[in-house]
Amino acid sequence: MSAQGVLAPYRIGELKLSVSFRFLLSLYAIVPLCVLVLWLDRYGFQHALRDMLPSSPSHFLLFQVLFGTPHIIASNLLLFGHSDYVATFKHKLLGMTVFIAVFFGLGSLFIPYRVLYLISAAWTVYHVLKQQHGVAKAVCRLPNWAFYLQLWLSVGAGIFIYMGIFLKNSLTPEQAELVLRIAGVLTAALLLSTLVCQKYVPSRFGVGFLWANTLLVVASWYVYSQQYYFLAILMPRLVHDITAYSFYVSHDVNRHGDRPQTLLFRLAALCRLPVAVVLPLLSFLLTYLLQVYGDDLVNAILQTLFATQVYKAVTLGLIGYLALMHYYTEAFIWAAGSPLRRYIRFSGI
Repeated sequence: MSAQGVLAPYRIGELKLSVSFRFLLSLYAIVPLCVLVLWLDRYGFQHALRDMLPSSPSHFLLFQVLFGTPHIIASNLLLFGHSDYVATFKHKLLGMTVFIAVFFGLGSLFIPYRVLYLISAAWTVYHVLKQQHGVAKAVCRLPNWAFYLQLWLSVGAGIFIYMGIFLKNSLTPEQAELVLRIAGVLTAALLLSTLVCQKYVPSRFGVGFLWANTLLVVASWYVYSQQYYFLAILMPRLVHDITAYSFYVSHDVNRHGDRPQTLLFRLAALCRLPVAVVLPLLSFLLTYLLQVYGDDLVNAILQTLFATQVYKAVTLGLIGYLALMHYYTEAFIWAAGSPLRRYIRFSGI
């Protein structure tokens, strides 16, 4: 099915729900809020909050249930839950599945775990920041060179911040200091480039979006340098996840609001569940079940049938696969000409 054929019967005016740029920009309010929390805790409570929070968000089950994994599951449910989308992208989906199985599956037998982890970490950071810069591109309208300068400085700083947080227990003090300094240099370069690039942005609103993405990275570096690791990850995670859900919910309302077209939304209609809450509720529920019970259930079945077990078959294997598929597919499923994009319109500029 060609993109032209898919898009022909649909008009923007028929779409009820829009993705608001003003709402997306408002999400960055978490940035000054987290910095304010840090200052209050530092000067008012002698780091009581920092000492109480887990040293890594991955150690906090509630964080895993609320951030990251749910929107990954939601993305895969949205894509694989519609047969027309699967038919359109089947070759890409199959090819990526084979690549993940070979490189991250069989490759783990030969490639050191640290190398695979760093590749996954870099892809994660790129995915998160590419989404935010991609959204801002529509209002900032930067020249290509300026857009990619901002993007790669953000990603570079983000990768070292990510490494400094999640690998801190395996780094020597000298290595940790080096990682912090490199992240700081890249963050400073990002600030300088933003000062240069803002003159190419045609509107105040666009300038606000440009600086919002820059300050997201700057604040993450600052909070990380003060060892508030949880807050450093919370800021980009919250902005990224809610931005993603705004697309998913808009898609579902515009496609299924008047006439549910899949079994999931027909069942939701019978239960009188609003279309807008179906995917978020299901993704959070599945995340909780998989994180809490997934590994034990799979190992109980494997132990009964084959007298064997698989290390983190669900929390590392299945969710890892879904995450990598999400990073890959999000790069094209919302692009112009995609069958999913026909259900998305924007407002609030």
